[in-house]
Amino acid sequence: MNKKEIFIGFIVGIIANTVGTLAYILFFSEMGIVETFEAALKQGHLGSLLALGAILNLIAFFGFLRIRRDERAKGVLIATIISALVILYYKMF
Repeated sequence: MNKKEIFIGFIVGIIANTVGTLAYILFFSEMGIVETFEAALKQGHLGSLLALGAILNLIAFFGFLRIRRDERAKGVLIATIISALVILYYKMF
């Protein structure tokens, strides 16, 4: 197990999730980024917003599998699981 490769995959997963969330806000929200986050937090939809951003993790995960970078794919999977736990936290509390 190469920890450097897993770490690279983890960083790619976090970046993909962030870019996906921001892209969703820019394309589908009439408000700005900060206002959208504030409204989502106030209305209890922040978890849903983060989940929509995590869709790009699928592309990163399967892309790494396709080019035989299994350790990096594991890192993306870890980032996705952490995102899921954060989403679960926002849905529960």
